[in-house]
Amino acid sequence: MSRAATLARLAAILVAAASLAAGIAGGLARLGAVPAPPVAIAQHAALMIGGFLGTVISLERAVALGQRAGYLAPLASAAGAIFLLAGWHSAAMACWIAAPLALLAVSLAIVRRQAMPHTALLALASALWLAGNVAFAMGAAHGVLEAWFGFLVLTIAAERLELTRLLPRRPFAASSFRAIVALLLAAIAASFVEEAAGRLVFGAALVALGAWLWRYDLARRTLHAHGFARFAAAALLAGYGWLCAGGVAWIALALGAAGARDVALHAVALGFVFSMILGHAPIVIPAVARARVRFHPGFYAPLVLLHASLFVRLVLAPAHPSWRAASGIGNAAAIALFAVLLVASLRTSRPVRAGRAIMEGPNISGCRNS
Repeated sequence: MSRAATLARLAAILVAAASLAAGIAGGLARLGAVPAPPVAIAQHAALMIGGFLGTVISLERAVALGQRAGYLAPLASAAGAIFLLAGWHSAAMACWIAAPLALLAVSLAIVRRQAMPHTALLALASALWLAGNVAFAMGAAHGVLEAWFGFLVLTIAAERLELTRLLPRRPFAASSFRAIVALLLAAIAASFVEEAAGRLVFGAALVALGAWLWRYDLARRTLHAHGFARFAAAALLAGYGWLCAGGVAWIALALGAAGARDVALHAVALGFVFSMILGHAPIVIPAVARARVRFHPGFYAPLVLLHASLFVRLVLAPAHPSWRAASGIGNAAAIALFAVLLVASLRTSRPVRAGRAIMEGPNISGCRNS
């Protein structure tokens, strides 16, 4: 590993962590739980999706590829987050258009090298991130969130598709998956034109995808395993449940249901995406940091806290508004606790050879074998 690559990784990780902290602070401030800078409050979603998740996904893809050009995307994404926090909106948007463009170029190169459904899906996900960022830069009134969530959902689905391709499945499974992806893409395109109709179809596609993943994912088998495999399976299956719930909430939002927006956004963002992060991070982070994670049962604590506090926030708090701030703090505490446990386990781990950690298990970008 070259010194330049090491510095690029460190810079991207630090900025991603800062974006996560700022995004969480902004989200808690919206719930009235803590004070936060105005930019963190106003740009909560952008910091979480672009500054944190976009940087992390791009960085993991760059590490998996092992080429210098791959680091253009995470560095551009990290730079965009810095500019956004500094209040330099135009510079931030320029970087956040360059980042998905670079990621898309890398993804298309992977498709040319390994033309598989999961690699094609990663390219589509990168294109959705680009579409969302362009719309965000142009100040679009709607469609941005659908494109951003599409980027995250399809990136994760691509990883899971790669792992399930070795399982015996009926032909209906593959054809139904393609139909669901087509429906999701159509919904995102429609959301830029007709918000209500796009959200209605988007919600239906999320429900269908969550059900498909629950039915065909490897996690249903590994739930009966031990150690990290069982932990990851629990995180994944819980996330699929929240994805279905989020899809129902997107449908309710399209129909004008009061209070559906918070459920639609955070059932997917926290219940699904962050549950996937908890399930994959013990493998993804070592691949990036070149160190092992020593798994222990304590990792279940933040997983349980995340889902319990989210259930309180989205299901119970509407009837008890005073619970919203406390449940939001619970969400943040779960993420912070997991980060602490992960760092602590890395400190007691032995370094691994470059490239070996990537090959030891699943990763969020699906580029393990590229």
